[in-house]
Order: sequence, then structure tokens, then C-alpha cells
Amino acid sequence: MNAELSADDYRDLLAAALSKATDADTTQPELQTLFTPSSHRTALYIDNTVVKGGRGVGKTFWYHSLLNDRLREVAAREYGIERLRHLVVSPGYGALLNAERYPGPRVLRELVEHDIQPYNLWYAVLLTALGQPDIQRLRGWKERITWVVAHEEEAERAIQEADQAAQAKGKTHLILFDALDRLHRVRTQADRLVGGLLQLALHVRLATRNIRFKVFIRPDMFDEALLHFPDASKLTASNATLKWSRTNLYGLLFHTLGNHDSELAARFRRLTGEWESELNGQRYKPPTSLSGDEKVQTNWFTDIAGPYMGSDYRKGRTYTWLPNHLMDGKEQISPRSFLSALSKAVAYTREEHASHRYAIHHEGIRRGVQVASKTRVQEIREDMPWVHLAIQPLSGQRVPIDEQQVVKAWEEADLIELLQEEAKRYEGTDEEASVRTGPRHPDNPRRLIEELIAIGVMQRRRDGRIDLPDVYRIAFNIGRKGGVPRLSAST
Repeated sequence: MNAELSADDYRDLLAAALSKATDADTTQPELQTLFTPSSHRTALYIDNTVVKGGRGVGKTFWYHSLLNDRLREVAAREYGIERLRHLVVSPGYGALLNAERYPGPRVLRELVEHDIQPYNLWYAVLLTALGQPDIQRLRGWKERITWVVAHEEEAERAIQEADQAAQAKGKTHLILFDALDRLHRVRTQADRLVGGLLQLALHVRLATRNIRFKVFIRPDMFDEALLHFPDASKLTASNATLKWSRTNLYGLLFHTLGNHDSELAARFRRLTGEWESELNGQRYKPPTSLSGDEKVQTNWFTDIAGPYMGSDYRKGRTYTWLPNHLMDGKEQISPRSFLSALSKAVAYTREEHASHRYAIHHEGIRRGVQVASKTRVQEIREDMPWVHLAIQPLSGQRVPIDEQQVVKAWEEADLIELLQEEAKRYEGTDEEASVRTGPRHPDNPRRLIEELIAIGVMQRRRDGRIDLPDVYRIAFNIGRKGGVPRLSAST
């Protein structure tokens, strides 16, 4: 191990840096936390209207980063996207309440009950973002939508004039949409709202030069919404997907360590190469090899965690083992799950293997994956309670499992009735605003399986059997021969 940072030094740095990096979605991006993975570049292209991604992969992070002038400038420089420097950016929808810019969940439900057309709703949001004076004088969203319907010519002219004004200034007006799974508790209504949004996004893209939408959305919601309007396929050519490669994840780890405000972080930077100091030392950019070269990353992570998940290579290599066991059914990895697993691994090593020659013991990595699974399952239980109800009847089983066994377990648990009761439980309550959309086909087990596959909770093997990735399997108490053990009560 390199003498400049001991195992205890690494543990101290990891514990301090990861404690902040693993905060929840409420944490706003900062200069120090802005990491620009190579695979996210296309998501920031102005003309890429749709940005797809599962939970925790960076949709909300980029939504807030694009709204921030300083962070947008950093992204423009590091990705080499000049147009990011010439934007006027407005929120079109997000998790934070912003009644002047867009209707919140409760107002949206009321509007849907009045049978408003989603296209007209988002048209009113667009005109609000563009500063149309007649719209801005109206405080209620129902009134704004009524104005749009009654003044089609004026509305169209307002968009044209805003487009021309932006062109004259050399600007593009970018309107951002996030948290779309919070639009409505009824999935069919949420799909209608998203369909109307995407229809308007396509119209704006084709009819203007300097007004663009950027819609951050879950892949399954995007696929369903495409069924709701003509010419939807044109949007598939202007979309990007937020993915995290293995080198991206370790690049994030090293970026996080190097940007912590401490002497240990400074020593880590000196140890690992030439870091570029930016914005008067407020942010440090790691060398390219540390953020994108797998061999270099493997060497440095070996300094931190050792080479193997046991005595030799037959137990697996630490660098590949950790991300492989955090993938969901779509082979996607949440960076928060990755950093959380490492944080737990450090804590466990301190408690149980304090004299270990490496900062992280391999058993700590296993414990980290177990805790990451527990956290991931808790997140999905909070967001989509129906998923927990669907998987819980499989507790105690072993995967891979025949589809018919899954259906039988659901029948024995009266899953259809449970899903119906769950839907009723949130109707008319304040809690419903924080609970995301339910399944589209709660009374059809076969289609329910397909929906669970679509969101990455399940996988279908080539032989047709159903599997669960470890990041869900472990905490749901589902076994796998030779796999990471299920959670014990003390974990």
C-alpha cells in the first residue's frame, strides 16, 4: 500500500466524504459535487428533448444543475457544449412547489377532475415560462388554461415572438421537467399528462428554433406515453439515457474524495496525479486516467480495498464485484447505492476489522451491498408501495423461479385485492402527493410481471424463468444459490 495514505487515513477520508455524498434527493448540487460522467454528455444536448433514467441515476441532479448558472457553465466547459452558455432556463415542472410556474400535485388532480386537456395545461405552463403578460395576470391555473383555449391565435403568436426574441439575443429558452411520476396517483392519468407534455414538446421542437423542452422521465413512463399521440416516434430520435458505467462510478468516487474540504483530500489529490484546480480552488477536476481508465482505477481501488473479495481471485475482484452486485434488472446502477455501499463497508471495517491492512475489508463490501439493497427497497416502498406488495409474497423463495410459481404466490396472497386496497388507502389523503404512480394492470399477473421487469425490479432469463437482481433480492429475503446472503436481523 502506498505509504502516503495509510488504511486509517483512507478510512477517515472515505467516511467524511461519503457521509455528504449519500444524502437524499433533497440535497442540491454544488460545485464540489458536480461530477460530469462521460456517458451523460448527450443528455445535456439542447436538442435532446427526452432524458430517460431510473430512480437515483441523476435526473433531478441535472434538472437542478441546469437551473444553476455556475453549474451550467462548468458543464458547458467540461462537456464542450457551447450552447449551454447561451441559455435562458425555466422550470416547467419539478418536485419543489412553485405555484407561479406550474401547478402542484393537488391542483393537478383538481384540473384532471375537471377534464382539462393535458396539452392545454402544458401550453399554459409554456406561456408562463415565456412571460406572456395575459397569462401572468391570471393567478389560477384553471383560468390560465381557459385563456389558452379561448385565445389560440394570441397564444401561438406569443410563442413565435418569444422564439424571435431569443434568436435576436443569441439565446435558447430551455424549459425543464422533472418528477413526472408525481403528477398523479392514478397511473392512467399520469400517462395522459405525460403524453400531453411530450406532444407539446415535439410541437415546440418542430415549430421553433430557440425554444426547447427537456423532459427527465422514467423509461417505462416514456414508453407508455408514446402511445398517446400521433408522431410520437419522432421523439425517439431526440432522446438520451442516463447510464453509469463502471468507470463512471469509480470516477465519481475518486471525484468525491478529491473534492472533500480536508487535508486528507489534498494529500489524495497529490498522490493520484495532476488535479486541475477550478474556480479558485472551490472545485477540483481529477486527471482523465482516474475518471475514465479502468486499469488505473483498479490499481487505486486495490490500494483502498485490496484486490479480491477473499483470499484469491476465485472469490471475485473487488473492483468489479461491487458494481456487479448493485445492478438492477436493466443493468443500471444508482450512484447513491454505490456510494452508500462503500460508506457502510468503511463503517463495518472500522467496527469489526480495525487492524485490517486495507481501508475496506471484503466482508464490509458484502455488508455494504446488503445495506444498499435494504435502502433501495425502502426507497421503492416509499415511492411505489405496490412494488413491495408484489414482491413480498415471494419472500423465502429462491431465484430464478418459474413464472407460474410467481403467479401462484400472488394468488395465495390475494395480491389483486391488496393492490386495490392500497390504491384506496391514498385516495383523498395528503399522503398521496408523495406516493408515486401505481401499476397499470393490477388485475393481470402476467402484465404485472412485465411492468416489474420494465422498472428493473425483475428480470426474465433466456429460459423464461424470473430472476431478481441482488439489489432487490437481498432485502426482500429471496435466496440464490451461492449468492450474497439475505439480510439478518442485525444488518
